[in-house]
Amino acid sequence: MAFHEVRFPTSLSFGALGGPERRTEIVTMANGFEERNSPWAGSRRRYDAGMGLRSLDDVEALLAFFEARAGQLHGFRWKDWADHRSAPASRPIAAGDQVLGTGDGQRTEYGLRKAYASGGAVYHRPILKPVADSVCVAVGGAEATGWTLDPAAGLVVFDAPPPDGARVTAGFAFDVPVRFDTDRIEVSMATFQAGEVPRVPVVEIRI
Repeated sequence: MAFHEVRFPTSLSFGALGGPERRTEIVTMANGFEERNSPWAGSRRRYDAGMGLRSLDDVEALLAFFEARAGQLHGFRWKDWADHRSAPASRPIAAGDQVLGTGDGQRTEYGLRKAYASGGAVYHRPILKPVADSVCVAVGGAEATGWTLDPAAGLVVFDAPPPDGARVTAGFAFDVPVRFDTDRIEVSMATFQAGEVPRVPVVEIRI
């Protein structure tokens, strides 16, 4: 298998249904109390690409993309319209949006990540597929120069390590690495024209 650095048509993903999922194992004890545990360190996204189909041209575009990815075999990029930026929807992306780490005078590589915080708890989501021309970086609150981006892995690499104690931050747009979660797509023109769309499951992959 391989990962194709190509994005699913955004005109189709715009109407898709989906979002994050977690896996929680729950054991109910004899006294009624529960023990809860999760084997996953992070969440995973699922979507239904069929919900974005509005015309026969959309169906043709979906089938072409599906065939080019060989069904479930190859991964690809997906734009999650509900969550694809480092900044809130109400403001533009800025270099201070997300904290990547603190300089120690030696480290030169920093992985992009997005923080989800609520009630004192924080989940840091690794961002592995940034949109290359959207990324901006700051060190110690000042816009940084002398760095490169690995857009296939979400890594910011500095020519020289940020100084000890300097906060490294970044702003960016990003895609989700996914694959089709089926090797079969069934489309009936009669039912599609009557308003019934095919189900096309898409699932986030670990890379």
